Amino acid sequence: MSEEQRLCISGCGKAATLQCPTCIKLKIEGSFFCSQECFKSNWGKHKLVHQAKRESEPHNPFPNYRYTGELQAIYPLSPRRHVPKEIMHPDYAETSIPISEQSVRASSTIKVLNEEEIEGMRKVCKISREVLDIGAAAIRPGITTDEIDEIIHNATIERGAYPSPLNYYKFPKSVCTSVNEVICHGIPDKRPLKEGDIVNLDVTCYYNGFHGDMNATYCVGNVDEAGKKLVNTAKECLDKAIAMVKPGVRYRDFGKVIEEHAKKNGFSVVRTFSGHGINQLFHCAPNVPHYANNKAIGIMKPGHCFTIEPMINEGVWRDEIWPDNWTAVTADGKRSAQFEHTLLVTETGVDILTK
Repeated sequence: MSEEQRLCISGCGKAATLQCPTCIKLKIEGSFFCSQECFKSNWGKHKLVHQAKRESEPHNPFPNYRYTGELQAIYPLSPRRHVPKEIMHPDYAETSIPISEQSVRASSTIKVLNEEEIEGMRKVCKISREVLDIGAAAIRPGITTDEIDEIIHNATIERGAYPSPLNYYKFPKSVCTSVNEVICHGIPDKRPLKEGDIVNLDVTCYYNGFHGDMNATYCVGNVDEAGKKLVNTAKECLDKAIAMVKPGVRYRDFGKVIEEHAKKNGFSVVRTFSGHGINQLFHCAPNVPHYANNKAIGIMKPGHCFTIEPMINEGVWRDEIWPDNWTAVTADGKRSAQFEHTLLVTETGVDILTK
């Protein structure tokens, strides 16, 4: 449009020659006004154009938040991914509230699964294993965690399953991606993974009424020796705990073994987040802490199904939560690593369902 044809975008109908300076910086075309007065009188409405432009491009959504480490969120998040209606959805899929879970939240009763329920858990855990492996194969420098989320989402629905994290208490994505100092519940976003990062993928699938939960931490390209030691120690902590599982063992006893091994290697154990029971419910009894001298209730019996998922930190065990109300990070900004399996107590020991 020629200068003679430009009209003021306020709608006054007058010829316009003055262009908004912020729009020039943001490369927004067509923002012309007839006068300073018209520009000022329309500022309240017009500045929303600037906001929309900024939010549509990669940006830090929490500019006033003091991050504990170098990692920052990069928005905008992609839209919520679609799950076909023919796939069974958990009760929170639309409302975000797991009513069935909340109804037993105060109970410490640990469910004993029957043979049919155990078979349901085997099937969903097999799917979760496949999906995690597909997501892990995509890890490389340059890929964003949002792209990994899409891969995991698609792999989940291709298997007729629902990605359990999606809309669970309003979690916006289909997998948790926890990079470097993120302990758990990281939201996939536009940040590309970098050479030397460590990243945890936490996958849970819901299939035919059952949840299967597992996670693992991976090295992105070449990781320094300290990072490798952290990741290996986290895996060893899980393995040592799993080796204890059998009827008659107390759920509180895992913590001593896990914390002893972590401390021996110079690391600490997160206390805020625990393993949990899992079956038709995403989270239920028992509570499975990973630190020593905890007060967890319960003794293992055949048919119990639960997760162990120790989170091991380079520095202090304390955490804080980003303003997104989900992402848990180390209080000192140092790295954290985690591994998780869904486990079934058998008559003689344990069956690792997500192996």
